[in-house]
Amino acid sequence: MKNWKVGSDFCRTVFDLPTILNEIKQLEAKTVAPDFWQDTNQAQKVSQRLGDLKEELAGWQKVEQNYLNFKEEFAELEKLEESEEKESLKKGLEKEFFNLEKEIIRQETKTFLGGKHDKGGAMLSVYSGVGGRDAEDWAAMLLRMYGRYAELRGWSASFLHESPGEEGGLKSATLHIDGKYAYGFLKGEAGVHRLVRISPFSAQKLRHTSFARIEILPDSVEEHEIEIRNDDLRVDTFRSSGPGGQNVNRRETAIRITHLPTGLVAACQSERSQLQNRERAMKLLRSKLYNLQKEKEAAELQKLKGKTVSAGWGNQIRSYVLHPYKMVKDLRTGMESARPEDVLDGKLDEFIEAELKGLT
Repeated sequence: MKNWKVGSDFCRTVFDLPTILNEIKQLEAKTVAPDFWQDTNQAQKVSQRLGDLKEELAGWQKVEQNYLNFKEEFAELEKLEESEEKESLKKGLEKEFFNLEKEIIRQETKTFLGGKHDKGGAMLSVYSGVGGRDAEDWAAMLLRMYGRYAELRGWSASFLHESPGEEGGLKSATLHIDGKYAYGFLKGEAGVHRLVRISPFSAQKLRHTSFARIEILPDSVEEHEIEIRNDDLRVDTFRSSGPGGQNVNRRETAIRITHLPTGLVAACQSERSQLQNRERAMKLLRSKLYNLQKEKEAAELQKLKGKTVSAGWGNQIRSYVLHPYKMVKDLRTGMESARPEDVLDGKLDEFIEAELKGLT
């Protein structure tokens, strides 16, 4: 444990305590002003910011207290004579320090999430690509992976829309992931994911390459950010369906909204009423239009810089190889794992943290 002393200095480096305490003091002063609630929208923003800062402060204070406890235990351990008991205590402290390091990294990662919608929830869509039945199965595997990641994070995930494959798997599906910082952590997962494996659908046991695309959208885009004209919309109703096209709702409560100028489509079938599905589909469409606007702005910026960015299925971000060897590799950061089973079970922290920090 020769590097245990880095904990305290590292915390002070990534967390500016005086600045946070000063902002909390200023915001608290605003909340007690007599006219604070005259502007409801502004008051809610101030209250939300104050709550976020206090939560961040509490997180770091807990880390610091755990570090001080560890430091004290380590000093006491050093006083003991060498023995089997000391070795046992040392192993326990090493595990404690490992968990402390993980919590420091988790708290530090949040400092990279300063985007407008980073602290809110996310809408995650998966689309099967080239590869037929294997690609549809791959899309279902990815959806499970992100569902497990959300579960491990303590977030909730619910279906908005699902288009099953004809023989199992998924053509497409959309999840609403509700949790603090869900969009911030997940936004870097957008892109094409590639799977190489022995196809379970091949009688000859041939190796197969499948592709699926992940789309990540913020769930907190407000109406004033994106204007949508009713004349630009086509609204279709249909029956909610389950795997194999099996009807699960006799009434046409599911909604599909097409934005005619862009061709973007948003659908929702998770609610019992047509009105609720329409509201959620509109929210999804607004997020899609917001994302499209940001992509156009980024493309214009790349042109000004004299760079070109590949689009579509060529824009691959990560490969998952199950045969002839086992490896998951992120093509942007170089992060690798020789345990694809763990990654596919939702253990994505290392990949997401590396992407957020821009590691290579």
